[in-house]
Amino acid sequence: MKHFINLKDISYQNLRKILIDAKNRKNKRKKLDTLETDKGAPLKGKLLIQMFEKSSLRTRLSFYLAIKQLGGGTLTLRSNELHLGSGGESLEDTAKILSTYGDGFMLRTDSDKKIKSFSDYLSIPLVNGLSPSSHPTQVLSDIFTVEEIKKKSISKLNITWIGDSNNVLNSLIAASVKFDFKLNIGCPKKYTPNKDLLNWAKKINKKIYVVNDAKKAAINADVIFSDKVLSLNDKVNKKKKLSHFKNFKVTQKLMRKAKKSCIFLHCLPRGSEVEEKVFSSNQSKVWQQALNRVHVQKSILLYCFGKLR
Repeated sequence: MKHFINLKDISYQNLRKILIDAKNRKNKRKKLDTLETDKGAPLKGKLLIQMFEKSSLRTRLSFYLAIKQLGGGTLTLRSNELHLGSGGESLEDTAKILSTYGDGFMLRTDSDKKIKSFSDYLSIPLVNGLSPSSHPTQVLSDIFTVEEIKKKSISKLNITWIGDSNNVLNSLIAASVKFDFKLNIGCPKKYTPNKDLLNWAKKINKKIYVVNDAKKAAINADVIFSDKVLSLNDKVNKKKKLSHFKNFKVTQKLMRKAKKSCIFLHCLPRGSEVEEKVFSSNQSKVWQQALNRVHVQKSILLYCFGKLR
């Protein structure tokens, strides 16, 4: 049994195996309909239980299709429908019930502590579908998309992040260490990445650069990532925060600082952080990026279930 919680905790060899398997599975599905099962139905009879404490569109749909295409089934829960929390059932007891009824558990949560607690008490694999400090399934899928489009290892590319320091960026920093690629981060001074994470990364990989200038960060980039500046649960002065990011919008002018072949990626949903002309341009690969989550998450599930070959 293997959990998939943080890219920091998974070896490069296993991450690369997941990407190779995802590529093979995507190629073999070209003539199959959406709900047709992969050859061999490797997760036939398996049940993935999903729980969402935060809104979800892509994660919900992609994991549903992922387990279905592998021959298994899924059940989706909401935390407010359970006896979980104050005055209800303990997390430990909930984990034991989940382990009794299901074969795997995917959690999208607003609590890193809850991820840790479930990982301690579950006797089935746990997949982190998003937590405040990490979004590993998203970023591994993004690496798949970059390599698919660029037709080369991400280690040979210049990757740039423009915008807020959040859970997606945290996972991208971890990925830069695991996959050994150069990462430029362009963000306002008050929004620099987690210092402990940067220090961990720099001890292993000295290819991470943080600048407070979006134009400098974009120079010579092969890929530019961005994400929504304001999330639904941001407990900040939204108007003030947006003002801090006024010079960190991904525009056509900014894209010209990068290589002509540079692509734009965004995990969605989008906000004002990207210009419509960029988002809708040929350089934008956001829809391919979104679809690829199904293929990569299938291989992540196989990894967790011990079925990855």
